[in-house]
Amino acid sequence: MARFTVLIAAAVLAFLVAAPVPEVTAKKYLVGDKKFWNPDINYDTWVQGKHFYLGDWLYFVYYRDQHNILEVNKTDYERCISDHPIRNYTRGAGRDIVPLNVTKQYYLLDGRGGCFKGMKLTVTVEKLPPPPKSAPVKH
Repeated sequence: MARFTVLIAAAVLAFLVAAPVPEVTAKKYLVGDKKFWNPDINYDTWVQGKHFYLGDWLYFVYYRDQHNILEVNKTDYERCISDHPIRNYTRGAGRDIVPLNVTKQYYLLDGRGGCFKGMKLTVTVEKLPPPPKSAPVKH
């Protein structure tokens, strides 16, 4: 009986080692791609087709002396009001990260006037979908 248990344990171990494990990694999004965080870019178009998941992050590249990145509420986002941001992600180098660490709607804008020229972005962050179920083993 002990030998049978060892064989079962060895078979289970071999299966676990050989079974593919889906890789789950956070994704970095360069906001605006090669156009970066600048005026007169349609960020609604940039967001289309992208899925943002918990743990992903947005990477903003911009002129540090001209722009910033603020998180605001929906009403302030729609009106380009930056007087009382929820959070200021600006760190001064013009290379800033917004970690998407809460499942919610993020409303981000440039609070130095760029919002009126299109520098605003909203993304919906979701939980990661469950990994695909593996096909049943045929005998």
